[in-house]
Amino acid sequence: MGSVSDLPVIARKLEGKVAVITGGASGIGECTARLFCKHGAKVVIADVQDELGKAVCANLGSAAAFVRCDVTDEDDISKAVDYAVEKFGKLDIMFNNAGITGPNKNSILDYTKSDMEKVLGVNFVGPFLGTKHAARVMIPARRGCIISTSSVAAVSAGLASHGYTCSKHAVVGLTKNAAFELGRFGIRVNCVSPHGVSTPLATGFVNLTNEEFEGLVASFSNLKGVILKAEDIANAVLYLASDDAKYVSGQNLVVDGGFSLGNPSVDVFKVY
Repeated sequence: MGSVSDLPVIARKLEGKVAVITGGASGIGECTARLFCKHGAKVVIADVQDELGKAVCANLGSAAAFVRCDVTDEDDISKAVDYAVEKFGKLDIMFNNAGITGPNKNSILDYTKSDMEKVLGVNFVGPFLGTKHAARVMIPARRGCIISTSSVAAVSAGLASHGYTCSKHAVVGLTKNAAFELGRFGIRVNCVSPHGVSTPLATGFVNLTNEEFEGLVASFSNLKGVILKAEDIANAVLYLASDDAKYVSGQNLVVDGGFSLGNPSVDVFKVY
């Protein structure tokens, strides 16, 4: 039997690539930043959480850098993209991940215009600006990959507030339209739609511990025996960012364990 040293080395899928990750200081963004660096990428973490972002970068070393970025501010987004090009020489991957849940209001009668505008500003205008300014530097290079975070709420109704749901539907529409336009320049555009993932944003919104949140999600999940983790979403983003997906564009990769496939109240297979 061969030794461990005889085992094949896993290829680093993003060797030499440069990425900007908005909302990269915590949650899915942080997991993705760490995974990207593990696979050979240089990463710029763009976030409003200064201390967290700087701490992640300090842990990742020279492979990562932090830039403060409010994704609703076009100047901030533009500067983040320019910073990546200046520091690392180019931009290959833009991951528009920053997002908010918005106010915990379910009824449309309680939801205000300012509530809607705030959520859309971060969750949709942010990815729009990120896509725009990534395209600005990717078009001359005639290559690149843009990925945005949507949600299973863009696939199934009744899972979140009106603002959050509308913003995530808009991300899917932006993804498809941008993919159609930018494909002629060799740029791929996709999005990923996670089911409920235990992140600081999600657990804080419902005031639950990680274990409580995961138990709640598991109770109404379709795929049993598996707990969705932020690392699983990061792996999906890695796939979309890598050459493994070199001919995948305009797609919404739904990572929900089959939750959105049907209506659980109408289940002819319950006999099993």
